[in-house]
Amino acid sequence: MFDGVLFFPVTPFVESGPDAGRVDLDALARHLAQGVEAGPGGVFIACGTGEFHALEEQEFSEIVGTAVEVVAGRVPVYAGAGGSVAQAKRFAVAAQQAGADGLLLLPPYLVEVPQPGLVDYVAAVAAVTDLPVIVYNRNNAKFTEDSAVAVAKIPNVIGFKDGTGNFDQVARIVQAVTTQVDPDFLFFNGLPTAETTQAAFRAIGVPLYSSATFAFAPDLALAFYNSLESGNEELANALLNAFFIPLVRLRDTVPGYAVSLVKAGVTMEGTPAGPVRPPLVMPTPEDLAQLRRIVAAGRSVLAGALSEAV
Repeated sequence: MFDGVLFFPVTPFVESGPDAGRVDLDALARHLAQGVEAGPGGVFIACGTGEFHALEEQEFSEIVGTAVEVVAGRVPVYAGAGGSVAQAKRFAVAAQQAGADGLLLLPPYLVEVPQPGLVDYVAAVAAVTDLPVIVYNRNNAKFTEDSAVAVAKIPNVIGFKDGTGNFDQVARIVQAVTTQVDPDFLFFNGLPTAETTQAAFRAIGVPLYSSATFAFAPDLALAFYNSLESGNEELANALLNAFFIPLVRLRDTVPGYAVSLVKAGVTMEGTPAGPVRPPLVMPTPEDLAQLRRIVAAGRSVLAGALSEAV
């Protein structure tokens, strides 16, 4: 179903004028077209990087519909759903009506979640749609082996995305689900800047990953992915050291930079993406300058590798 880097687009907003703050569907269409042309394995629209938390239902429907239209069946389009169980169900239905191919089910809203309740949450949302569902293991929605097996048995739940980085727990979940439910169940690395941990995730049976970098620097994201696929450890490590690890250091300086740095990067690369919505904040001028230096360093490594290959 998925083959390659997974593209998580940002949601552009109009920056100024009478429409300031509204979703910029034209900019979104350009952003999507450029990304799909670069060759991702799938598009995950209106998810974490796309500021799902800040969208209302009509906006969400228009965003998903735009993605479906632009992608035009070239790769799967999955849409975010989550929050309260009522909201998650509405957004799941809206995603199906807009033509999405599947859902990424984000965590429920705020409350601490007992394992039976987490299973019930997934079951309730999955029941309102025929779409395949990938569950997201992070924040207050942390699965155990038993609860992961229980949701994997729900007919339209097809995948499990980890955002915890708890390798011991995830390895046990992979083993339990693949032996007790489905050997072909899908597993994804969903940590921010997943490239820095992907070698470790691969070792425990998690081959797929989301790449926020792909949204603004697909050349670097694809170069890293291809280096993993081909076993080119020298290039993979050079990209980690020059680009991905410095990006993580910058990302970790301010809460929410995992989204706002990506959005700033999209604008920096030529597609105006506008600001993030509160409570997130945009990068400072100093951090934007640092982001430019990090991207330039990554591309310098890539240019050197390409010149050596000629």
